[in-house]
Amino acid sequence: MNTILWVLQVFLAGTFVYSGIMKSTQQREKLMRIGQTGVADLSYPLIRFIGVIEILGALGIILPQALGVLPVLTPVTATGFAVVMILAAPIHVKRKEFLSFSFNLFLLLISVFVAIQRFKLS
Repeated sequence: MNTILWVLQVFLAGTFVYSGIMKSTQQREKLMRIGQTGVADLSYPLIRFIGVIEILGALGIILPQALGVLPVLTPVTATGFAVVMILAAPIHVKRKEFLSFSFNLFLLLISVFVAIQRFKLS
């Protein structure tokens, strides 16, 4: 089970670090072109803030568990990712972006699974 959790955590970290780097460095138009349409109505400071938070989340899903320092932060981070996906999903449904909604649901399920299993193991 531990190996599966690590694979899922690395996947979540990769997904969120990529998204975070893009939101932290790219213009809204490019983000929209690559499918991050949830930024359409957001200010640049908010987009950048979300990007930084996603990068920190990517670190939080890996480092506490890997270093053994406050490992409870790993399932807390996974719970945070789940909340982000719950908040993002209605935006994609409203825009009829069902592929993006499906990916949000996929990330939500992985995040919830990691959170539950890591809480059990901590």
